Amino acid sequence: MRNAEFDRQAVLRAAMRAFLVKGYAKTSMADLTKATGLHPGSIYCAFENKKGLLLAAISQYHDDRSVQFQHFFTNSNNPLHNLKAYLDNIVQECLSCDATQACLLTKALSEVGEQDEDIHQLIHRNLHAWQKGIEQVLEMAKSQGLIASETSSQVQAQFLMMGIYGLRTFGHTEPSAAVLQPLADKLFTSLLN
Repeated sequence: MRNAEFDRQAVLRAAMRAFLVKGYAKTSMADLTKATGLHPGSIYCAFENKKGLLLAAISQYHDDRSVQFQHFFTNSNNPLHNLKAYLDNIVQECLSCDATQACLLTKALSEVGEQDEDIHQLIHRNLHAWQKGIEQVLEMAKSQGLIASETSSQVQAQFLMMGIYGLRTFGHTEPSAAVLQPLADKLFTSLLN
């Protein structure tokens, strides 16, 4: 059997959107073939099964989000300014009320991560990498004297991630700038003390 030729990133991003909109369990192979433009045989050949496609989509999501994260922290010498812009962007994603702006890691973890060790481990590695990125930003801010807190960068990064999870979840029920922006601002200022 020959391998199908396709734009892997485009296919994975299309699958990602399908999983975000319907969730893993409710996304059928018919949904995936429609979203990706691939025949079922091509999906099975390239990814083995629906789970394999989800794992690949999670990896693509991580790669895309990592590029986005790096973009926020390469434009200025002030890591706190960049961190504020990053949080403001998350608020804008929440306000879009677009299911495809949700966090695929959180959605997959809550739906299937606890029942599937492969998915759980991949999500854990991706979240750990995100945490390390935030820790580096906080360390840079501390080295520049912008943060005086004695709290470890690890704990601060974990606190920030917890706040971002909460912000995204809260945004599903309260997609209002008047509600979400003050919460993001409070999350940001809590890191400074």
